[in-house]
Amino acid sequence: MRGWTDAHAHLQDRYLGDPAASADVAATLERALAAGVDRVVVVGCDLVTSHEALALASDLSGAVEIYATVGLHPHDAVQAIEPILELARIGHPSLVGIGECGLDYYYEHSPRATQRQAFATQISLAKELDLALVIHARDAWEDLWAVMESEGIPERTVIHCFTGGAAEAERCLEIGADISISGVVTFKNATNVREALAHIPLSRLHVETDSPFLAPVPHRGATNEPAWVSVVGDFVARTLEMDVEVLRRTTVENTARLFRLPA
Repeated sequence: MRGWTDAHAHLQDRYLGDPAASADVAATLERALAAGVDRVVVVGCDLVTSHEALALASDLSGAVEIYATVGLHPHDAVQAIEPILELARIGHPSLVGIGECGLDYYYEHSPRATQRQAFATQISLAKELDLALVIHARDAWEDLWAVMESEGIPERTVIHCFTGGAAEAERCLEIGADISISGVVTFKNATNVREALAHIPLSRLHVETDSPFLAPVPHRGATNEPAWVSVVGDFVARTLEMDVEVLRRTTVENTARLFRLPA
């Protein structure tokens, strides 16, 4: 029986050429397997972390399967997009998605217009390569929807680490995106995310850690890791008043469909 899938994690920082980082990732994956997690999608945010994600998928996939995405995060949208396009077009066997990309108006580390252009370019790339699209959205819903509608998103698209409410969830679903829930759902001040759960069809739902960020309660404040996607899943199941094994099985199937992972 397949275990949990972590639909979005960042395990790759400082991995390339660093034996100590390699050992740390291997230990993290051992803990994930012990917690019943056997698949992790490692997500790129810039050229370096995208290369690292692909390297991890090549070097450390084993009992825990690793898949990779490459992309340019809105924080880093001022960086050149061309190397990301070139890397994606190589056609690495473990490459399953483009992103994370999108819009972040909370921090605005890159100008808004630059973010929108980088986002639109990566939407086109995902469609060109027939890969899933992984979207980051924070405090930019109206512009996010405008870009998604004007560009036309791929059939396989997910809003990762969803932090909106019921209205935002319904709009994303209408446009054609799935929704992935992180440990944020366990936070005391995340009432809107918990309320949104009731509006997300089970067939469009994913669970993730977004590690090393946003560790779920009762681990909040610690360094997050894929082992705790089961904590997120258990909380979501209790919130929806459903059997946790049904939630696990369904989200695993959903994420496999989203990224076209092997059966």
